[in-house]
Amino acid sequence: MQLPDSSIFKAYDIRGIVDRTLTQSAVQSIGSALGSLATESAVTCIAVGRDGRLSGPALRDALIEGIASTGIDVIDIGMVPTPVLYFATHHLKTGSGVSITGSHNPPEYNGLKMMMAGATLYGDGIQALRQRLEEGRVVSAARVGPRSSVDVVPAYLSAITSDVGLARPMKIAIDCGNGVAGAVAPTLYRRLGCEVIELFCDVDGTFPNHHPDPSHPENLQDLIHCLRETDAEIGLAFDGDGDRLGVVTKDGQIIYPDRQMMLFAQNVLAQHPRGEIIFDVKCTRLLAPWIRQHGGRPTMWRTGHSLIKAKLKETGAPFAGEMSGHFFFNDRWPGFDDGLYAGARLLEILSRHADPSAVLNGLPDAINTPELQLKTAEGENFSLVERLQKEGRFAGAREIIKIDGVRVEYADGFGLARPSNTTPVVVMRFEGDDVAALERIQRDFGAQILKIKPDARLPFA
Repeated sequence: MQLPDSSIFKAYDIRGIVDRTLTQSAVQSIGSALGSLATESAVTCIAVGRDGRLSGPALRDALIEGIASTGIDVIDIGMVPTPVLYFATHHLKTGSGVSITGSHNPPEYNGLKMMMAGATLYGDGIQALRQRLEEGRVVSAARVGPRSSVDVVPAYLSAITSDVGLARPMKIAIDCGNGVAGAVAPTLYRRLGCEVIELFCDVDGTFPNHHPDPSHPENLQDLIHCLRETDAEIGLAFDGDGDRLGVVTKDGQIIYPDRQMMLFAQNVLAQHPRGEIIFDVKCTRLLAPWIRQHGGRPTMWRTGHSLIKAKLKETGAPFAGEMSGHFFFNDRWPGFDDGLYAGARLLEILSRHADPSAVLNGLPDAINTPELQLKTAEGENFSLVERLQKEGRFAGAREIIKIDGVRVEYADGFGLARPSNTTPVVVMRFEGDDVAALERIQRDFGAQILKIKPDARLPFA
């Protein structure tokens, strides 16, 4: 058996370029490693779903063959958003599942997001799969596990529509970017009582219109134009596999996820007084005071949907979210990241108001940057940030937080530098009460980075 390319074993998932680093043979091998892990974890069945990428069917067959070779049963739930796969692990009581998805990456990519025995595989758990294959610790069963197919989408839709209720009908626009969310989202929101204008809801793995990533403003321009030209009240956008949400107001304002979290936290805390709300280090510094103001306990944590999900499970918090648009409702929903469900909860809140955009635009805001990236050599991003943690001297800092890189809190803003776990870059974000504060904080960070790496090409002026 040829071992998979080690580069595909990432921090939060398995991901690579199809037929180069991510081959059918590699996926079959990973399937056998997952099946072997399942036998050791007293798991008897694994659910498998896939997104709309062209490589999906072939990789699904390879994965199922690998899992089944270990004697584990496989339930194929078809082409569905990743959150539907997560839902299936609860609904079918497998506790284990794999979503074959490249998420928001370009069409030539694909990958695997994995759950085993009720827990997301990430970090050391993913590296353990690679090590298992290298050491040959793979089960070869006398009985090949049977494969069956189940359509769980009706149950998923029923679960949401029985949980979420809108106070009034709404007219909305949704942009699925030709990702797999388009197979489910229009039906879901119509069943909730919405009139829906569809943008790019036909599933097309070549993504012919725009990249399916709502975290980048350029991918929301079609939705902004639609809201301007129609009588839709609000716009929702989804990434390639439907586990992230983007929001646009009637007047074309992008409501970034850390501000969406304010609305969600307020809503959840009304039913869970003194509840813990978890958010990642990239979020606005206005979020924690807002949570306290509404009776909650804010917890800042490391970036990464798998890391946030693990913290949620550890604490039992009723809600968590991160700047990338992953939201985890653990109050009326089972705590997995689900962009479609988050969109439904948002509409439930906004339907109580005559002017939803005014509600969203009225949330506290500051002057801030999008996510900026300082490019480095492979692995250099970690060593650079480690030195910044030890050697950085930040004048006027109120607090320096090192749970995930370096986040420096000032009286009038914050700066962040953290190593990406997926690409060789240092991720940076800045916020200030005004432009002068923002620029001063950027200069402060830039000076400290250039002391360590004089040839750094800073991603800001």
